[in-house]
Amino acid sequence: MKTHFSDFHSAQFSFAQDPVLILEHFWSAEERKMFREAMDHSTWTALHNMPPVAQAFQNCGNWLKAEIAPAEGTRFMDRVGLPCVAEYIESFPNITGRHINFNYYSYGVGDCLSTHDDTDDAYTYAQGRIPPTRRLALVTYFHEEWQPDWGGELIMYHETQDEQGRMRLEVDQCIAPSPGSLAIFAVPRFHRVCRVDTLAGKHKRLSIAGWFMTEHEGL
Repeated sequence: MKTHFSDFHSAQFSFAQDPVLILEHFWSAEERKMFREAMDHSTWTALHNMPPVAQAFQNCGNWLKAEIAPAEGTRFMDRVGLPCVAEYIESFPNITGRHINFNYYSYGVGDCLSTHDDTDDAYTYAQGRIPPTRRLALVTYFHEEWQPDWGGELIMYHETQDEQGRMRLEVDQCIAPSPGSLAIFAVPRFHRVCRVDTLAGKHKRLSIAGWFMTEHEGL
């Protein structure tokens, strides 16, 4: 489903029926500016300085990641904790814990993210931890401007089979990183981020991305 946020009725939407939700104009210009200013004061870590992640996403440039400060994190969750999100998370049986993991991301020229379905969390296992189960992935954009030829699109796939019964991926949606828009989709789902083109110059694809997760006894 893709719609303007002002036309969206969360109580009438279900991720069980439609696994991809795209809301345009979710954030106001003032909200985007507030988060960009918070990003300016954040401590960024480059992909090359995160060895387990860099191993999982090779040849993806050198995008940056930063933690969200508590005040901005609270404001963020107050907005994105939609009723349809809570309903989907609570639909899973025998939940013993609920978790979130969101961070700032900055993609510049040459940066991308290769195809994955958000279930391969080898870099978390490499840290000696068993991660909770990712249920919904979210990405939302805070840059002030983004032109159609600058790249950075979020590509969503669906799985099909060829004549030999082998799994193949076909493009399902191409989601532009429009300022203020938000995308939430059920996990697992194969997706990638297109490489930011040199035409973007010094412009950065600024986002918050992460997951709503659940923990279950014995898992």
